[in-house]
Amino acid sequence: MPHGDITHVDIPVSDQERATTFYADLFGWQIAELPGYEGYPMWQAPNRISGGGLAPREEGFTQPRSYVEVDSIDETLAKAVERGATVVKDKAPISPTSAWAVFTDPDGNTIGLYEGTTPDGPQA
Repeated sequence: MPHGDITHVDIPVSDQERATTFYADLFGWQIAELPGYEGYPMWQAPNRISGGGLAPREEGFTQPRSYVEVDSIDETLAKAVERGATVVKDKAPISPTSAWAVFTDPDGNTIGLYEGTTPDGPQA
């Protein structure tokens, strides 16, 4: 996906089995755990473009979070901080070819960043 596209949406859940059934039945999403991502079922919408994960709900993560595809997490975080953002989670690897990070904008909105490529599967 090009720089700036929304690539993934995480939905915080307290019961993954219940959430999997709920969203699959409600929206027709395909939801599955991929090898290497156990405990993090990923969903894909029928359009095969939109997708994300059912992530464990935790303090500081109680609302859905969108992830934006970027060419460079390091450069994007630096720009965001220059413009008043706060880094919530520094860049961390997802796989050998991908990484993620999270920041809060000056209005308090939490935005995720994604860089790289991941294996094909039920995700965006």
